[in-house]
Amino acid sequence: MSWHGRVLRVDLTASRISTEALKTEWAEQYLGARGLATRYLYEEVDPRTDPMAPEMPLIFATGPLTGTRASTGGRWAVVTKGALTNAIACSNSGGKFGAELKYAGYDLVIITGRSASPVYLSIVDDDVRLVDASGWWGKTVWETEEGIKSEIGDSQTRVASIGVAGEAGVRYACIVNDLHRAAGRSGVGAVMGAKQLKAIAARGTRGVTLHRPEAFMTAVKDTHHKLEINDGRKELTEYGTNAMIDSMHAFGGLPTHNFQKMSFEGSKNINPAAMSAVTESGHVNLLTNKACFGCTIGCGRIAHVNKAHFSVRDRPQYQHASGGLEYETAFALGPVIGVDDIDALTFAGFLMNEHGMDPISFGVTLAAAMELFERGVISTTETDGMELRFGSAEALVVLAEKTGRHEGFGQMLGLGALRLCEHYGHPELAMVVKGQEFAGYDGRALQGMGLGYATSNRGACHLRHDVFAEDMEDQSGEGKAAPCKNSQDMIAMVDSTGTCLFTLGAWGTREFGALLRADLGDHWTDERLIDTGERIWNLERLFNLEAGFTGADDTLPPRLLETPAPGGTAAGRVAEIGRMLPEYYELRGWSDDGTPTAATLDRLAITPRDAGRDVV
Repeated sequence: MSWHGRVLRVDLTASRISTEALKTEWAEQYLGARGLATRYLYEEVDPRTDPMAPEMPLIFATGPLTGTRASTGGRWAVVTKGALTNAIACSNSGGKFGAELKYAGYDLVIITGRSASPVYLSIVDDDVRLVDASGWWGKTVWETEEGIKSEIGDSQTRVASIGVAGEAGVRYACIVNDLHRAAGRSGVGAVMGAKQLKAIAARGTRGVTLHRPEAFMTAVKDTHHKLEINDGRKELTEYGTNAMIDSMHAFGGLPTHNFQKMSFEGSKNINPAAMSAVTESGHVNLLTNKACFGCTIGCGRIAHVNKAHFSVRDRPQYQHASGGLEYETAFALGPVIGVDDIDALTFAGFLMNEHGMDPISFGVTLAAAMELFERGVISTTETDGMELRFGSAEALVVLAEKTGRHEGFGQMLGLGALRLCEHYGHPELAMVVKGQEFAGYDGRALQGMGLGYATSNRGACHLRHDVFAEDMEDQSGEGKAAPCKNSQDMIAMVDSTGTCLFTLGAWGTREFGALLRADLGDHWTDERLIDTGERIWNLERLFNLEAGFTGADDTLPPRLLETPAPGGTAAGRVAEIGRMLPEYYELRGWSDDGTPTAATLDRLAITPRDAGRDVV
């Protein structure tokens, strides 16, 4: 089986490195990656602990399918408590880092403590050491990754690192690998920075071992074929995720001007057609698509900025190709702040990768600042002399860099939307749940998305549930609780395998079951997989409850609850959380206040720790 059965522990305070046996009984319950790391986190730290405290674990985790021939089998996860949210955080990433970490022979890397000076962790199979990173502290992700590779002298080394944003505690700092893949949400990079850990460099030669190799390859062949013929896969390959920008604009669910509007006329200037258009000077934004390790989808984009654009005109270091626009990046650097300059968006996206920041959180935070500015709450006195008007490409470019370098007003933007708006006395203008900024879907137009935002364990997130088909068919809240709950459980399981959620367009429990039974054993039935996802979701919920969250946090900002949608298919509607939430709680087997009942925990074999909280 492809669990290696080994956990790497690193105590940065004591500069101590050790290995131990994986708790296989936990792996049998929680599978790997997101689920297994959550179990370790829950058992090893008081959820009330400050995420930036030395004792807060930062867990890098692979899944049982990471590094295998399963399509998209390169995913890895970071699990900790979010610096942005104070809730449980799990951010996963693609690229090639996860497979390399798996090949080095580790299922989990658990990092605690705080180094006395900056270090990076070098992992080459059993040769694991902490290396002085003082020379890389203060450097960008791009400089760090290429520099550490050169220092090690092996081009096949894969590096996951933070930029100055992570070092300085920008609340939504990322951990970036392979230059433009990121464990992107909830501020996991800030937790890493608080430990004075600049990077992890991984190189492995162990490979993986499978339970039944021939059966696994049969399952791989079948699942590859199903992806190959799937229309959703074809669209992702050809257009990338940014194809959503046209459909959301037409539907009336595209958040614009800090969710004051729900469509954006400038979307035609930043959509896939615009990315592929040839300008008068002969420039084309999009160069090609790109796939992560083992991926047969290839949704990633590689793009470059027009050399004549103001953002790069005198900066040759940015006149190269890198990660291009994906939907959430395009939404957050475009419609939500009213900008339709495709080169400005692409350049700002480069800065997100280079400095290690979540573009969703940055863009929605900037949108809140722009609304505060246009309302007269803040002025150029606070904003370093810059007018923060919706539609300003200059403000986007300048403040993306200032935030990444933690300079000037960028320090305020680095707090995230909620802390920023609270500072200026208007928390209602922060489009967040549990402190995390919304993705590019308005919960008035997509009611199931709104419910998913409200109940997500890591704060507002579009990747923790899938009610999209139901939302497109019916703009009411009716019938959304069950698909929301069921998809949350399914996605928790998929996140724990080491594969990508985009496989769900073509695969279900039958396909994942075939892969995992051949990998781990025949006892991984389809029913067991769904139970595993539900167990993970409920354990995450327990962590948050013990951290201080309650059912009152399962809500949306006043704008979505009180201000009717201004247009589109949902015109006149507000988010119907009050209608959907009781049904959701009942389906989950939770009490009226959102606490898992004793019967639910017993059914899922979850034993809560004694944290001064009674279980219903």
